[in-house]
Amino acid sequence: MPRLHTLRARLTAGLVVLLAISCAAVGVAAVLELDGFLTGRLDQQLHDAGSMFPASLEHDRRPSDHDGDEYGDTRRQPTGTFGARLVGSTVTNAAVVRSGSAAADLNVALTAGDKKTLAALPVDDSPRSVHLASLGGYRVIACDGQDGDVLITGLPLEPVEAAVHRLELVAGCVFGAALAVTGVAGALWVRWSLRPLSRVAATATRVSELPLASGEVALPPRAPESDPRSEVGRVAAAFDRMLRHVEDALTKRHASEERLRSFAADASHELRTPVASVRGHAELALLHPEPVPPKVTHALERIAAESARMGEMVDDLLLLARLDAGRPLERLPVDLTRLVLDSVADARAAGPGHRWTLELPEEPVTVTGDAHRLAQVAANLLANARLHTPVGTKVTVSLRTAGTTAVLTVADDGPGVPEDVRPGVFERFTRADRRRAEGPGGGAGLGLSIVAAVVDAHAGSVGLESRPGSTAFTVSLPATPADADGA
Repeated sequence: MPRLHTLRARLTAGLVVLLAISCAAVGVAAVLELDGFLTGRLDQQLHDAGSMFPASLEHDRRPSDHDGDEYGDTRRQPTGTFGARLVGSTVTNAAVVRSGSAAADLNVALTAGDKKTLAALPVDDSPRSVHLASLGGYRVIACDGQDGDVLITGLPLEPVEAAVHRLELVAGCVFGAALAVTGVAGALWVRWSLRPLSRVAATATRVSELPLASGEVALPPRAPESDPRSEVGRVAAAFDRMLRHVEDALTKRHASEERLRSFAADASHELRTPVASVRGHAELALLHPEPVPPKVTHALERIAAESARMGEMVDDLLLLARLDAGRPLERLPVDLTRLVLDSVADARAAGPGHRWTLELPEEPVTVTGDAHRLAQVAANLLANARLHTPVGTKVTVSLRTAGTTAVLTVADDGPGVPEDVRPGVFERFTRADRRRAEGPGGGAGLGLSIVAAVVDAHAGSVGLESRPGSTAFTVSLPATPADADGA
């Protein structure tokens, strides 16, 4: 039997099963009661008939003026009455009253099994049921005769069995129809009773399909009100309260994120000018022709370097704020093959101690997007591989197409990303090595978050697979069809 998954199906099935058990119990009780009643009446008829019919089989009799029987006393004997006389264990006479006959039919061919069955009957005047191969089912009673013989009287069980079978047929038809009608009516009733719960489930399904992780979310209408005294009504009311709490929390979160984005954008924009000014003054001081003490020169160089790094960080924050705000990027054809070539060349110059390997397809790979931002994606991935692996590490950059998708992979055989960092590696300000990040060459933890944001803005995806000795970042972007390259 297939498993029932819905509550409506289970309730309907349970109702039908309970009704079927009740009908079966009633039917079995009625059949047993009728069978016992009819069998009791048959036993009473046997006691009333006594041994008169089989006693008439003891001697060969001829017609007389007072009875007119040819052989056997068939007066007041119902059709089908069976009589037999046994001497010892041998059946000497056997007869059956036939319909429309004034005499008994002596042509009863009892089989050896029938004779053995009759001989085995106890002589205690108690009715018993036997099956005779030549006659069928009979209710018989055995008693002692006057000549030391045994007289057996029997009445057929066929009328009882016919009545019981007819009751079984009628009960089966009636109960079957009742189960069918009850099943349909019960399914409709359960469906009507569970309508509020179905609406709650539909509302919950719509809520589960909403993008609750980001942005402003408009929740669907609440579940319709129902009787609060019922279980379904209480579920609907609790679900509505939960939706109100969720909506309030989402509204507050969205407002907080908007304020944070606005602050990051404004702060980044405002910091660009003073940072550029500090850097410019430091570089100008380094170009002064007069002699400058070495310590001052070193301080000015550090100011210029940190100003440059701060300027890059401000630019990254401003880019993330713009991407969060949903500002559109350029949508132009970009030769991803040329872009990867240039990025690897720059990375090789920045990290000559690493072993750089490039794998490119024979045909150029083209995507539609912002060339500057996609170059930033490749540069950040290569810088991440260079900064977080020791000198001598092999870095393999491969580009390929898989159907309508361009796949860029940056893999290395370095120590791998720590397991506790992997879940949030694409989140902002995530650092695999905080001590390295705090040093002069460390980053702010924005590189991979910019990669994820830019790739997401291009309708692509980025993933990480890492273990000790093998780390691979994979970027997937929608590829431009080959016939669009010329355009």
